[in-house]
Amino acid sequence: MIIYTHLACLAHDPGPEHPERPARLKVVLEALHRDHADLDWREAPVAKLGDLLLVHSQEHVETVLDQDFSGYRILDPDTVICPESRAAALRAAGAVVAAVDAVINGSDPAAFCAVRPPGHHATGDAAMGFCLLNNIAIGAAHALERHGLERVAVVDFDVHHGNGTQAIFCHDRRVAYFSSHESGLYPYSGAPSERCAGNVMNALLPPGSGSFNFRNLWEDQMLPAIEAFRPQLVMISAGFDAHLRDPLADLMLETEDFAWLTGRLRQIAQAHASGRIVSALEGGYDLEALRECSVAHVAQLR
Repeated sequence: MIIYTHLACLAHDPGPEHPERPARLKVVLEALHRDHADLDWREAPVAKLGDLLLVHSQEHVETVLDQDFSGYRILDPDTVICPESRAAALRAAGAVVAAVDAVINGSDPAAFCAVRPPGHHATGDAAMGFCLLNNIAIGAAHALERHGLERVAVVDFDVHHGNGTQAIFCHDRRVAYFSSHESGLYPYSGAPSERCAGNVMNALLPPGSGSFNFRNLWEDQMLPAIEAFRPQLVMISAGFDAHLRDPLADLMLETEDFAWLTGRLRQIAQAHASGRIVSALEGGYDLEALRECSVAHVAQLR
């Protein structure tokens, strides 16, 4: 198994007191080095412009990659960049693209991208919700266009709906998007009725759902749908903010729930995708929970 990361991802600074802070990635890297030091650690490359333009507009890419300012620049009420954000965004997207190449070319069947900023809220033409470039969508589009895959499953268990990923692939049946998320939370999208071209499956969980409801939902509805899609590649938006200790949500999951779902997704990848699975870090804002969940997640992927 491969872990992709880069120190540039620690330099993206949205400002004092911002939840999506560099300490998030710092604790993940410390924990993974402690518990999974034997894995194949690789430096995330810089994403190529052509890959970014597979899912984003030229104008949006230029906005995110602009360094001609000092201090902070506000892109939306939740999303702030600094001059160092350009390098972080390019390495985060580049990590997922490199991971897709690696698992498809057969060097390793599984990869985890320990990067930030996260990506699943970024739409084709806008940054939002702490996200600059949609890392997982860029990787999925790369798998389609550069490797010729016909069925890529994107599984999103972040507590917030990945509206950007859904919007990017809404009319592309080669990508199926599966998301469970807490009802009533930002970005206030992701209703079960949002089916797009029949390639989207959303499930709402009420606050306080806990392990039992979460596991039943995935076991009874979501996992069978992923199996039926027969993905050639499984990609995971791995947000751990549904954890009971997270300050931004109330879904009340435990570390073992993320490990369980990761293991089930790994089984699907082994059954249909020659084991090919790529995961990228999304949300998670309690440092202790993030540390525990990232270690448990990688343990199930390897």
